[in-house]
Amino acid sequence: MRIRLLTTMSAILVALALASPADAQYGARHFGSDRATGETYNVEVSGLFWNPTPDIVLSSAGSGSLAGLAGTNINFQTDLGIEKKKLNQLKLVLRPGTKHKFRFEYTPIQYTSQAILQTRLVFNGQAYNIGVPVNTEIDWKAYRFGYEYDFAYHDRGFVGVLLDLKYTDINASLSSTFVGTEFAHARAPIPAIGIVGRGYVVPNVSITGEFSGFRLPNSVDQRYGGKYYDFDLYGTVNFNDHIGAQLGYRSLDVYYKVKEDQGTMTLRGPYFGAVARF
Repeated sequence: MRIRLLTTMSAILVALALASPADAQYGARHFGSDRATGETYNVEVSGLFWNPTPDIVLSSAGSGSLAGLAGTNINFQTDLGIEKKKLNQLKLVLRPGTKHKFRFEYTPIQYTSQAILQTRLVFNGQAYNIGVPVNTEIDWKAYRFGYEYDFAYHDRGFVGVLLDLKYTDINASLSSTFVGTEFAHARAPIPAIGIVGRGYVVPNVSITGEFSGFRLPNSVDQRYGGKYYDFDLYGTVNFNDHIGAQLGYRSLDVYYKVKEDQGTMTLRGPYFGAVARF
């Protein structure tokens, strides 16, 4: 499936490049520079539409007078009926020097659903029985603050290292007229390190891949654990030095464990959008 998707992406990018007029295709070149089209910017802004398939499983144990009651591993797709939807993304890159980039990214993620339970669930120590109607809401804000250093830079590509601080803030709630409203909230800054590379197949069409991640093994402390893996592969068609179009595939894989609460959240799917540079 992924191979077919990447093949389709490549075909679309090549078609867009061939459809560009010659002057737009290769853009205006700066005197004395042979950089590829779109590589002379100081500020880059991208607006993207991401269409991932969600795979979210959370469990939340009871607290207070309900402490000690283990939570059910709730699959928010099969148990509660959340569905795939398009998400918006904003990316900003500040480039004070050729090899130095400061990066910011914001992805608001929201899912809502209404379902009649087909299985008994325990959430925050409260039992939601079979046949009970439940309203579900997930509000997940994913931020990324990063620095990129391109240690190998050439006019037709580069390879760099990523130093990221990813901030995740997720709130999941279940509400029912029979039980009331219960919610689980998790937020944390997560450091990550990664690698990024870009190459130009022609002077105005590039392929970029990057991966960053962090893992806290349970062996450090059995009560806590976590991981954050972020993979991104995309192609860019630059119509000139200032405007381009992007098509890509992204995978975001998050896991956390805090005492008796834990969750896995995976989003994978294609995206497209536009990029502007100044």
